[in-house]
Amino acid sequence: MKAKKSADWRRLDNAAKIFPCTSTKADTKVFRFSCELTEPVDQPTLQLALERALEVFPGYRCSLRRGMFWYYLEDSTEQPIVREEYRPPCSALYEKGSRGLLFEVTYFRRRINFEVYHALTDGTGAVQFLRVLVYHYLTIRHADRFADALPALDYDASATEKMDDSFRKYYTRKRKQHEASPKAYKLRGPSLPDHRIAVIEGAMPVKAVLQKAHEYGATMTVFCAALLMCSIEKEMAMRHKKRPVVLAVPVNLRSYFPSGSARNFFSVIQARYHFRKNSNRLEDVIASLHDTFESELTQEKMEGRLNQFVQYDFNPVARIAPLVVKDFVMRIGYDLSASKETAAISNVGKIDMPPELREYIRLFDVFVSTSRLQVCMCSFGDQLTASFTAPFVSTDIQKNFFRFLTGMGIPVEITSNVPFGAGEGDRK
Repeated sequence: MKAKKSADWRRLDNAAKIFPCTSTKADTKVFRFSCELTEPVDQPTLQLALERALEVFPGYRCSLRRGMFWYYLEDSTEQPIVREEYRPPCSALYEKGSRGLLFEVTYFRRRINFEVYHALTDGTGAVQFLRVLVYHYLTIRHADRFADALPALDYDASATEKMDDSFRKYYTRKRKQHEASPKAYKLRGPSLPDHRIAVIEGAMPVKAVLQKAHEYGATMTVFCAALLMCSIEKEMAMRHKKRPVVLAVPVNLRSYFPSGSARNFFSVIQARYHFRKNSNRLEDVIASLHDTFESELTQEKMEGRLNQFVQYDFNPVARIAPLVVKDFVMRIGYDLSASKETAAISNVGKIDMPPELREYIRLFDVFVSTSRLQVCMCSFGDQLTASFTAPFVSTDIQKNFFRFLTGMGIPVEITSNVPFGAGEGDRK
């Protein structure tokens, strides 16, 4: 008896369902992870490394399709081609009706870029793919050094685990209590032309930032979130302080539910601070955010948020509603949620590589497409990068953020794709 042929399609995970209907030219829902090496990138070697990485992540070779009731991922035979960077960061990877792949690998000088559509994976999945890609690149490029034995890479999730929909796996029907939240202060101003985003990256010693955070009794994320809030407050008119500053903070659910999934498995919490009702001293903002994080980042709260993502899948009315209706309802919900957030901050955390490969790597960084202001952070070795993206011409908030840090004696090296400081692409 012949074994059944495995299905060549799969449902989107629950977090991914919001992205196809809310993707726009202004916000493509694409994010980029980069690895800056200490040597120029070789295209043929990177192409071979990509082919080997896809053997580890075969589920990433797919396209996004529209069904009558749901979007779904369909396996593809398309061969991705590594190219030198040729278009603006985080350009669209998904277009309605397209059967193209949902990721792209490019390079520029010493940088390897992995851009991916958010419906395919989240930051944790993207980090693992980039780590595997860079691992194969360096072990191929320096094959003579590793002729006797290859370095060990601590990533061994099975193919089944990588494609696991962990939302449905951990769904328990226990609902999260509804919490009313007011509208947030919104950032406004002239936008860059052609739906471009300003990318401003600051690289700094991670130990210096951690030491300063600990002086305030805070974690890295709370400390930087408080700096971001204070940076925003400096640009707020008094009449605008009637609304709170609210930050969206993504949370990796793998920290609460065991999962090796390379798909989306995250939630989002909101951290808010009302500058009209409270002081603008950094220590007070930190204390408030510390309490928020402590109360929100619990197993019970994360379980409630997970169930909230999944419950609509089991709603009989939602299940039979045509996709066009689902899209309309989800866009309304997305816009309503966005009206209650000012900006976003995401800390991907520490990225590690085998000790034998670290000498070839300078840093990792990450940033996202966005219709508002967002900062993403990650660290490698003693380098912490904080990368801002925003559609606005003004970069005053970003300047405030980095000036807070340099004012504390922390050296920051700035790289940008827009005029920032002394000039375009300025490095300090």
